[in-house]
Order: sequence, then structure tokens, then C-alpha cells
Amino acid sequence: MLTIKQNDQVVVIAGKDKGKTGKVLKVFPKQNRVVVEHINLSKKAQRRTQENQQGGFIEIEMSIHRSNVMLVDKKTNQSTRIGVSILKDGTKVRIGRKSGEVI
Repeated sequence: MLTIKQNDQVVVIAGKDKGKTGKVLKVFPKQNRVVVEHINLSKKAQRRTQENQQGGFIEIEMSIHRSNVMLVDKKTNQSTRIGVSILKDGTKVRIGRKSGEVI
């Protein structure tokens, strides 16, 4: 079971963007990397095309390692570790360690 999924709210705990929060846009489970909105921005040269007449530089989000982000608990609005619990019907759910609630 993935601990961090798409559309989760996370906070960066290490690196140049430490302390910033954002939404997870994409998850790469085999590489253990995630792309977070407005985090780890990099400039990329864009060639002129028929759709983009001007061209120039654009900023895109690059992936960061998933160990450098922590999930934000919706109840306490703080970063929390994630646990996995099995419900009575046999389904696995993610649980925030600080609040103990299902995420």
C-alpha cells in the first residue's frame, strides 16, 4: 500500500524547499519519487511553436524523493507519520499517527 498518494497534501521536510506545503501531482512508486505542486521548480527552455509564439523559459516541477515529504494530517493540520490498519471488513486504510484518524 502506498503511503503517499496523488492529491494528498504534504509538507517538505528536507531540501531547498523545506517547510513548504503542496499537493502531490504525480507519484512514481518504482523510483520512490513524487512531484509536488510549486515545489522543486526548475527552468526549462521552451521552443517557439505555432501554439506558443513567444517561446522562452518556463518553470516546471521536478520530482523529489518521497522520504523528503510528510503527509499533512487534516484534523491537526500538522505533518504526521502514516500507519496502516486493517478494518473489520478486511480493507487496509492509512492512519495518521498524531490524531489516530483515517486519512
